[in-house]
Amino acid sequence: MEFKKKAFAKPITKEIALQKLQSFCGYQERSTSEVTTKLRDLGIFSESLDWVLAKLIDDNFLNEERFAIAYARGKFRIKSWGKIRIKLELQNRRVPETFVKKALKEMDTEGGYLETLERLLVYKLKETEGDRDKAAGYALRRGFESEYVFETLNRIVNSNFVV
Repeated sequence: MEFKKKAFAKPITKEIALQKLQSFCGYQERSTSEVTTKLRDLGIFSESLDWVLAKLIDDNFLNEERFAIAYARGKFRIKSWGKIRIKLELQNRRVPETFVKKALKEMDTEGGYLETLERLLVYKLKETEGDRDKAAGYALRRGFESEYVFETLNRIVNSNFVV
């Protein structure tokens, strides 16, 4: 099966691209790399691309810091990801390190990080009939730090955890 890029009947102008991207960014927070990819898919390159990006930033449709914080908060609350996984995903989206650190720091202030880890470990221990290795691996794959995983796992098991 062969995939082809979209071919536009008429070349799209930077003004029309701006309108499309305002709607795209208005729907949910986006990273600059996502917006750049979308612009390239629309056939916008070089000076026009820079102009649209600058306009989106000036009009506050695009904000990397806001994206990083929203992304970290959402992935933690909805998917129960740990800091390591969130950090890697933000780096894959080319978010500057200062914003990644700020997003992870904000996760600490909201609380619930270790409680979420404990909930995941209890769930996995019950599911695997007390297999500590599987429970630990599960939490590590979700991006939780190993020292927290093993400390919490030991605390759960030592508190007479019943399968």
